[in-house]
Amino acid sequence: MRTTFALLIATALSSMAAEGLPRVVSAAGAITETVYALGSQDRLVAVDTSSIYPTEALELPRVGYARQLAAEGILSVHPTLLLVTDDAGPPNVLAQVEKAGVKIVRLTNGHTPDATEQRIRVIGEQLGKATEANALIAIMHAEVNAARSRAESAGSRPKVLFIYARGGGVMNVAGRGTAADSIISLAGGENAVRDYEGYKPLTAEAAAVAAPDFILVTSRGLESSGGIDALLKQPGLSLTPAGKEKHVIAMDDLLLLGFGPRLGQAVKELCDQLHPGRKTTQR
Repeated sequence: MRTTFALLIATALSSMAAEGLPRVVSAAGAITETVYALGSQDRLVAVDTSSIYPTEALELPRVGYARQLAAEGILSVHPTLLLVTDDAGPPNVLAQVEKAGVKIVRLTNGHTPDATEQRIRVIGEQLGKATEANALIAIMHAEVNAARSRAESAGSRPKVLFIYARGGGVMNVAGRGTAADSIISLAGGENAVRDYEGYKPLTAEAAAVAAPDFILVTSRGLESSGGIDALLKQPGLSLTPAGKEKHVIAMDDLLLLGFGPRLGQAVKELCDQLHPGRKTTQR
């Protein structure tokens, strides 16, 4: 069975080489998702560990985490194009890969609709899918605008505390300049933490001061924490307005924080949760 599969892969790769198509390694989950959304998944020869959507991407060879890439793993799949965000690394690995003749395209890691559109556009250009990229951008743009319009008409901006949880009591809270901060704002909420940038450990004092109306977590984070009841046992959370009402929102990790082609869907879903009386109409 493996021999047959290996022959199929070898045949596909030979065909790509003959047609002059790029052999692509994607080192970011949102980039991988975009490649699939553009219908260019046949160009992918490997991805990084954050590439968990769509599920088909899980079957591809892995080259490590985007910020801790290994040159050997990348070069072993003989790519001609490496797609990374501007926080990928380490720098010496990227220099080694580039020196080996692999083209590296560095994409902005900004957490805004404009930055997302720019990434889609550049990936489309690199893969010869400019038309498809423009169509994808138009759909995403319309979805984001519809959700934002609905949120603005709600007349309120509930306070949201995003907690990055990974089990074992490891809880970090998102401040300004994070993907969580941006998605909360787009969906018509207000980040409950405004006095620092990046992430800091959760403390009872910080939770009390934040006084969120909603607690936002990723689905994986909630699972690793043991569910809603276990999460609310963390320092100070049960005493917040969100904790008292058990207003905990969990969303798919890459959907919520990836700022990829599903950004419109992410904004809509979060908006509907924050403003339950004003469901966003699908267009």
